[in-house]
Amino acid sequence: MIKRLACLAIVLLAIPSYADELEASVTEDYNDYLAELFDYFHRNPELSTVEFETARRMALELSLAGFDVTEGVGGTGVVAILENGPGPLVMLRADMDGLPVEEKSGLENASRKQQVDPITGNEVFTMHACGHDVHITSLVGTARQMAARTDEWQGTLMLVVQPAEERVLGAKAMRDDQIWERFGQPDYALAFHVSSSDVAGVINVSEGSPYAGADTVDIIIHGVGAHGASPHRGKDPIVLGSQIVLALQTLVAREISPREPGVVTVGSFHAGTKHNIIPDEAHLQLTVRNTNEETRQILLDGIVRIAENMGRVAGLPEDMLPEVIISEEWVPPTTNDAGLARRLKAAWTAELGDDAVVDIPTKGMGAEDFPFFTIDPEITSVYWAIGGTPQEDFDIEAAGGPPVPSHHSPLFKISPEPAVTAGVESSVVALLALMQE
Repeated sequence: MIKRLACLAIVLLAIPSYADELEASVTEDYNDYLAELFDYFHRNPELSTVEFETARRMALELSLAGFDVTEGVGGTGVVAILENGPGPLVMLRADMDGLPVEEKSGLENASRKQQVDPITGNEVFTMHACGHDVHITSLVGTARQMAARTDEWQGTLMLVVQPAEERVLGAKAMRDDQIWERFGQPDYALAFHVSSSDVAGVINVSEGSPYAGADTVDIIIHGVGAHGASPHRGKDPIVLGSQIVLALQTLVAREISPREPGVVTVGSFHAGTKHNIIPDEAHLQLTVRNTNEETRQILLDGIVRIAENMGRVAGLPEDMLPEVIISEEWVPPTTNDAGLARRLKAAWTAELGDDAVVDIPTKGMGAEDFPFFTIDPEITSVYWAIGGTPQEDFDIEAAGGPPVPSHHSPLFKISPEPAVTAGVESSVVALLALMQE
């Protein structure tokens, strides 16, 4: 009896686990197929709203994987559906646009592509300086895995290839194009972003808000022009603008809780034409960040109050007070459903190991337009990060070497194999966990 149990134990140990089988399958697919696909996407980035070739290639890849594909959703967006019996409808999204940046990473496959910028009309270099090439390559890998595993799940899988995330336009455009009405409203919505701040291959997931909400605000400051030698004859909008810039900093420092994150950054200050001329106008451009609606309202109301009242302090009449223009192009914070985050974290830990999953809160206030998929109506969602930088690069930085380049830098680079394979593995594990109900 003991000998039979020992033999059975040996046999069970010899059987590869689900996680081992998945890892082997994804690695094989990366070596045979996805690596070349990633190389193509990295060399050929396209700017927001004009991702025509990228969208066509993604539509082809998802169609070849067995999905029913619709192009032109919300502009260049692609929706791919795979129905597999009764069960939940789960959406997984990947963004596909690049940035108007000339790549200086030194990589052999660095992008040299140029494209006409739809904003400026100028021909500019383009680069996947935020890792969206990882996202779409992983989406294809996930599609191929899920299509090959239809005996392991039930329901409807919706893969969304989103345009224009960098301009926070794409998700809203797809919603405006009736994506839920046309293809079904998901029970769950998932997405991930590769991160140069995390060690390559790890899954970083939190129960809170991985991305902030963002507003774009302009302040037009009116003044009275005068000679620089006779400032008493005018009302100097540069001085007033400077006072407003400094006063705005008290909003975060003194009006929101120290435990509540918020950012008010004046990114641009334009005024004047010559050394000895006091201009009659100045223009401030702000980005305002928050992680909840209450903080957002405190910051936006405070900006209006400070700008207008500083104008009064300067002696401007009521019809010349600074104008605060809050853009309609805004994004709410990305907020993970805590229960779903815990559920997926448990699945990832069980299948991929304790070392594969971390919970490292972000130190920045970057924004995302993914929430436009998950609000009004509210859809249970989780957004996680996949590490993209080898540990040795962090060790070199810690030893005084070159810092790890940030996203949107011309030096930005991601280690593709661990990032793409972790993206596929984490997505497949998450989808299987949700689609076995």
